Amino acid sequence: MKTLLIVDVQNDFCPGGSLAVPQGDSVIPVINQLIESFDCIIQTQDWHPPGHSSFASIHEGKNPYETIQMDYGEQVLWPDHCIQKSPGAEFHSNLNTAKTQVIIRKGFREEIDSYSTFYENDQQTKTGLTGYLKNRGIHELHVCGLATDFCVKWSVLDGIKEGFTIHVIKDAVKGIDIDDSIQKAWQEMKSAGANVVVSSEVL
Repeated sequence: MKTLLIVDVQNDFCPGGSLAVPQGDSVIPVINQLIESFDCIIQTQDWHPPGHSSFASIHEGKNPYETIQMDYGEQVLWPDHCIQKSPGAEFHSNLNTAKTQVIIRKGFREEIDSYSTFYENDQQTKTGLTGYLKNRGIHELHVCGLATDFCVKWSVLDGIKEGFTIHVIKDAVKGIDIDDSIQKAWQEMKSAGANVVVSSEVL
């Protein structure tokens, strides 16, 4: 079954949002075109409670994009974003969601962040996506969305660890780029065994 995983195409990650990915909305027309060529569409949604532990605003003296140590390792501190039921957490209005079959919400536990669509950042707590895919007999995923260097990268790396064949659609992702993190993300994904393709190859 040809399956497309659309990562976090939400208002707060697009221009005008509180954690905007530069030109993040530019992937939407590409993704909309891709959707027509796939049998199964899965979306993920960042879904934080107010005062989430990854928000810089709750750590005195800390600013967005600084890092701290949490029980599960290093954590980037972010502007408040994708707060549950807020306009920023909604999917971008230009994204075609009509064919979406399941939405995986992540980051809803206050004490732990979640970049990957398979595991939260402790690499222990599952989101349920692996079980869903295996129950449907899905072994291969094409991945697109936001952001290349965080939620897309971790989803790709964890998907490969879970035994899935992963294709990253290069013209359907955009990154934040902190200290050259986009280039590093591509290197990590390729080294892990991800296949990098462009949309014209899969349409």
